[in-house]
Amino acid sequence: MNLLAAYLRRQYKLLLLLAGFFVIFAAVFFLYSLPAEALIYAGALCLVLGLVLFALGYGRFRARHQELRLLLRQAREKVLPLPPPTGLLEEDYQALIQALCQDRTRLAAENENRLRDMTDYYTVWAHQIKTPIAALGLLLQERPDRAPLEVELLKIEQYVEMVLSYLRLDSSSTDYVLQDCNLDQLLRGAVRKLAKMFILKKITLDFRETGKTVLTDGKWLGFVVEQALSNALKYTPEGGVIRVYGDGDTVVIADSGIGIRPEDLPRVFEKGFTGYNGRTERKSTGIGLYLSKQVCERLGHGITVTSRPGQGTLVRLDLSRGRRVVE
Repeated sequence: MNLLAAYLRRQYKLLLLLAGFFVIFAAVFFLYSLPAEALIYAGALCLVLGLVLFALGYGRFRARHQELRLLLRQAREKVLPLPPPTGLLEEDYQALIQALCQDRTRLAAENENRLRDMTDYYTVWAHQIKTPIAALGLLLQERPDRAPLEVELLKIEQYVEMVLSYLRLDSSSTDYVLQDCNLDQLLRGAVRKLAKMFILKKITLDFRETGKTVLTDGKWLGFVVEQALSNALKYTPEGGVIRVYGDGDTVVIADSGIGIRPEDLPRVFEKGFTGYNGRTERKSTGIGLYLSKQVCERLGHGITVTSRPGQGTLVRLDLSRGRRVVE
């Protein structure tokens, strides 16, 4: 029905013209006192002929519409298989469309090459920067006051790892190896990696074993857990408490930190969003939770954040939706 209405709107000028001609013929017949039967006969013939022409035109219009809809679904092709042009102007339009497709293909190839070069460069940089980081770690072993410096060095390592994760996230070479992982062992590894930050800030860890095995990619899920713990450590004041425990098929990481404002909560997973706390403390990059959300979606897990200002933040990792894949 919508297609018929569109065709009527397209042909409304012609219909008005035909109606005008009919009015003129009727006036001529009336002025010359011709029989009404002749007018009705001529009108009936014109109506039949008009309906035939209308049906033929509507059929061509419908077929053309279907061809264009098919082309729309093939819009990502390098060259569109356009139907034969029906006139000079349509031939010009098709030449313009093909030129635009070729230009789009060229720009896409240039952008892909540029992105590949940039990704290769930053990947090499991230691997190379690990060497001086490791050297600094060895040099700090000789300093008696090394604890604060080691914590800052750990933060640098985390940021480098975040860069690598960001580059690998959408890479075609990234493999997600799903296998049964000991959840408690994975959680303990993340806590052990951040142990110096717990000690330096005098933050109490309440870790309760879950006793569960989950189908996941241990490396990527460990990255998500580290990000959640890192944020908890970042925004929990000295002497606070961070709890890690299981709740059914969910892992909970809760802290007694400064919390998140209600207006910021719906946007915490947006790329680059830092919120009020990030702007005030100037500690946030707005990338950690974004990456965590993207990783969880790829692994088939869920992640949610709830918080109350001044009372703390609670991160839930729902591991019940893991995809069952035979390795």
